[in-house]
Formats: sequence, structure tokens, C-alpha cells
Amino acid sequence: MSRTLLIVFVKNIILGKVKTRLAKTVGDNKAFEVYKQLVDITEECSKEVKADKHIYFSDVVINSKWANELKFVQKGEDLGERMLNAFEYGFEQGYEKVILIGSDLPDISSEIITQGFSTLNDSEVVFGPAEDGGYYLIGMTKPQKHIFENKPWSEASLLETTLQELDKKNVKVSLLKTLNDIDTFEDLQSSKLYIDA
Repeated sequence: MSRTLLIVFVKNIILGKVKTRLAKTVGDNKAFEVYKQLVDITEECSKEVKADKHIYFSDVVINSKWANELKFVQKGEDLGERMLNAFEYGFEQGYEKVILIGSDLPDISSEIITQGFSTLNDSEVVFGPAEDGGYYLIGMTKPQKHIFENKPWSEASLLETTLQELDKKNVKVSLLKTLNDIDTFEDLQSSKLYIDA
């Protein structure tokens, strides 16, 4: 078994249920196509990362995606609880470095994820900041339950609030480069994704 674990959170690709903010501008069908592309990008880049993988789907496991990897359904009332449960399971399995990414990043790469694992040699926690004030990647060397509790999920203050709390607890944190995840039409326009408008 590897000592490193990559967790990928994936929303099941269901028409009308993915990228709902984007769909308000481009419609459900195009939002569906965009998310399909994003999941494919995430799957391809994660395959290149030298780490064990746990793939967590939002509703139901899709066996055609991430062949030969362990797959689960996310459990928890909110995003924080779902992420915490996935991390805790990873540490219970004996992993020493665990990183979690989402699946809505056109610019995610195996190099960025690998860099995240490298920074955990010297830091307890690593974040990949997102341009909207959240984060697209989080990694740690031991469970940090407080990171996932009472946080402003989906708000622009998420990462800043989390970093302030970690600073008060004297937890050593590293930051990777900032990337743009796709939630809105403006995000899509500034991305490299192809979408027939």
C-alpha cells in the first residue's frame, strides 16, 4: 500500500443537477456537457498521480469511471461532513498524506497534485486556493476535524476564514497556485474548455 492517498469528489453527471449556476445562463444541456468534460479532465490527470485513489460519488457509484480504483458514495449532511468522513476513512486505513480534490477544474494537473503531496513533507495542511475564495484542493498529514466544522461553504470567505483559524491553532499551512473552478458563465468564458455556445 502507498502511504499517500488522493481522494476525488465527483458529482454524478445528471442532467439538470450539475453546474446549476452555470445552467441558468447556458441551459442544462450545455452545463451537463461542461461538467462531463471537467470529470474527464480530472480522471485523466488523477491517473498520472503516484498515489492510491478513493473516488467518492455524490449519489451512486459509476463503475465505468476510474476503472480499478476504490469507489464510494459520499456520506454527510453538508460538504464539510462529507469531506471529513472521507479524510477520516483514509487516515484509518493507514495513509500518512491525504489530498482531496473536486472535479470542476479545467486547469488541474498531476503536477499540481504531486506538488501538494510534496509540500506535506514540511506542512501539516496544504490548500489549492480557488479564485472565488474557496479551495480546489486540501491535503493534510493527520485529521484536522475543525477545518470542516462551522465553515461558510460556497462563500468567498471560506479559505480566509479557514486560514485564520489554522493560524490561531499554530498549524503549518502551505498554499499552491490559485486556479479557477467553473461555476458561472464568466468562469467558463475565461477557461480553456470548448463549449459550442
